[in-house]
Amino acid sequence: MDTTDPDIWFDSAGVCSNCHRFEGIYRRRHIPPSERPARLEALIAALKADGKGKDYDCVIGVSGGVDSTYVAYLTHRWGLRPLAIHFDNGWNSELAVSNIEKTLKRLNIDLSTFVVDWPEFRDLQISFLKASTPDGEVPTDHAIMALLYAGAAKFGLRHILLGVNLATESVMPLKWGYGYADYRYISAVHSRFGTAKLRTYPHYSLAGLFYYLVLKRIQVVPVLDYVEYRKQEALETLQKELGWVYYGGKHYESIYTRFYQAYILPRKFDIDKRRAHYSSLIHSHQMKREEALALMHEPVYPEDKLVEDREYVIKKLGLNGRFDEMMAAPTRTYLDYPNHYRTFEQVKRFRSVLKV
Repeated sequence: MDTTDPDIWFDSAGVCSNCHRFEGIYRRRHIPPSERPARLEALIAALKADGKGKDYDCVIGVSGGVDSTYVAYLTHRWGLRPLAIHFDNGWNSELAVSNIEKTLKRLNIDLSTFVVDWPEFRDLQISFLKASTPDGEVPTDHAIMALLYAGAAKFGLRHILLGVNLATESVMPLKWGYGYADYRYISAVHSRFGTAKLRTYPHYSLAGLFYYLVLKRIQVVPVLDYVEYRKQEALETLQKELGWVYYGGKHYESIYTRFYQAYILPRKFDIDKRRAHYSSLIHSHQMKREEALALMHEPVYPEDKLVEDREYVIKKLGLNGRFDEMMAAPTRTYLDYPNHYRTFEQVKRFRSVLKV
């Protein structure tokens, strides 16, 4: 990590704030290898008990990417009956669609797909481009969680198994991607820059979050933390067992995500998310720092492919003649718009004190 993280600081030994933050997360979330078998066995038993007499044991999200696909693979191996939910936001690559279809067919997992109202979602994505913040993927991430919560509630399930994990996602600066749970922030950006009403966009408010987590007692489980999750080994397993095909970069199963991370973030915000992704792998001893630094000298994505993606994204969003203007606009962060950040931090501190 470097000073492209606007909040970074270094202690007297030269250790950065992201490393210190990782240590805190590690202490809270890390499950020692010796405890994993018993913890995993207890989790599987709880999931099966929750699903008794129901169509499913739990809910999982699927995107076609390695993390979510590996979660699906593990649930099958553990004898669970998950309901897979997919948010089709109009940007799926053909490879992502193929990966999802092959995976769920081979694992015999039911799929529920929500196809977004394109004019609505297009308007929301353009709103975030106009907002000039580096978190343009927030609308997708929020909708995915909204669908997972709603799916669990609909079928009376108490567990959502996610592919988020300590091994590969422990480092991410707040100002690089705040807001996936903050609908106040999303609606504030859209109210200011949008033109269409969000009639069908999946979302949840603070009250909705309270309903799901407290009243419905739904738990979000980072299930990959219960196993020894090594990215390369998982990728090879999926290729061998499911015929899954790699798509070339973290979250690059989505055309928009690929373009956003490889083109918009580096050029407009001087953000290369590989720094955070590689730092996470260094922390989990899956990559050497020297190897990561060498990889940072390679292109984020082939230039000819970026040109193709640029033309495709501009045409699909209808931004001819406006995209360059948006790229040149002064950069901002979530702090420039109404949000619930302080409320979320207070709740975190409260839960930390109560240890819940």
